[in-house]
Amino acid sequence: MMLLAGAASRGPYTAEYMIVAGGGTGASTYGGGSGGGGAGGMIDSSFTAVPDTDYTVTIGAGGSATYNANGNDGNNSSIGSLTAAVGGGGAGKGNTPASNGGSGGGGGGAHSEGGYEGLATSGQGSDGGRGGSLYRAGSGGGKSAAGAINPAAGGAGLDWKSLGTTYAGGGGHSGGQYWYLPGSSGGAGGGGWGAPFPYGGVSGSGSANTGGGGGGQANAYPTGSGGSGIVIIRYAGGQQASGGSVSSSGGYTYHTFTSSGTYTG
Repeated sequence: MMLLAGAASRGPYTAEYMIVAGGGTGASTYGGGSGGGGAGGMIDSSFTAVPDTDYTVTIGAGGSATYNANGNDGNNSSIGSLTAAVGGGGAGKGNTPASNGGSGGGGGGAHSEGGYEGLATSGQGSDGGRGGSLYRAGSGGGKSAAGAINPAAGGAGLDWKSLGTTYAGGGGHSGGQYWYLPGSSGGAGGGGWGAPFPYGGVSGSGSANTGGGGGGQANAYPTGSGGSGIVIIRYAGGQQASGGSVSSSGGYTYHTFTSSGTYTG
């Protein structure tokens, strides 16, 4: 790839980054009580970028839709070896555990006791909500907040650098069989809504390029998918690198990747 003019005279520079992995999907269970999907892991820090060096950027897809089963995990996003972990899939009713991940999936509900929540990767997100008795499921964890038991929205995500967009919200749980419990909304940051009981239809998908978890589904209807991930790299001053969608604001240049590619320092 051609370098920008003057690149040969430049030295290494500091680049900040945010990496969000693909979110997990909620479970799909007959009778409701399905946990929401956990948000994709979200990490941010800085690295020393070297001119004329290529860095592979991978954007993780969200977990695929499921039918009458536990939710599916998302996929990792990365810059080189810097990796954000998958969002964990939610659990259906019963005592099977939800998946661990960047943020954990929500536990499923059961008649006598709840299923177990998925646990988060340290520094990347939050645990899912533990399911409860009487088919009260847990919502998926988000970057800034854990999931919780029915009725509770998915865990909230985070607005990186206060730029106005929130990422990595957990998916909502489905409604439960007893008391016709409602489904919940997804967490701020792209989490999908959980379906109510007893009504059918597809539960909400995590929003694309947010890493949001998908919502849980009642009555074994298909779920939506998890939200795909995103990578943002920024550095102070004018453009001196290539790759992704390039923009500038507040004295920084931003390189935003919504699909896999290469960042050339």
